[in-house]
Amino acid sequence: MARVKILDKEFETSIPEEAILENIAQVAKKINGELDGKNPLFICVLNGAFMFAADLMKRVTIPCQISFVKVASYSGTATTGKVKQLIGLNEDIKDRTVVLIEDIVDTGITIKGLRQQVLDLGAKECRIATLLYKPESCIKDVNPEYVGMSIPNDFIVGYGLDYDGYGRNLKDIYTIVK
Repeated sequence: MARVKILDKEFETSIPEEAILENIAQVAKKINGELDGKNPLFICVLNGAFMFAADLMKRVTIPCQISFVKVASYSGTATTGKVKQLIGLNEDIKDRTVVLIEDIVDTGITIKGLRQQVLDLGAKECRIATLLYKPESCIKDVNPEYVGMSIPNDFIVGYGLDYDGYGRNLKDIYTIVK
């Protein structure tokens, strides 16, 4: 499938599933090497990171736990500039190594806010694992420790990422056709 239509927009394939999985394997390898013996708690940021988290956790071989939070700063194709926590964290993270699993870091607003919340709750350290990183659009001082791929500042869908709730189920990543 080279092109898809989601609501009123056209998208074309930009990153096939095979490339996504290869990059996830590299992220997992780095995590396994750096966090062995640290008993990390992975926190998946819903909704977008669910596919990345599932495929990443299949490849993480060190003892760890996973939990989920839901935050939002997007509406349609643009950020709202505000982070709101929708579903909170139930685990005690005091003195833990926490790894936030995010689908994409673009402006950095969401992940910076979430990282600060985790540190305020007493985490020993908070690292970021993101499938996709848009360095051109990052306006916050955010340096993810684990990056699957750096991509241009285009609007994308698929593999968990959405356009107004649609397109998350696509196995490949698609870029908007301008």
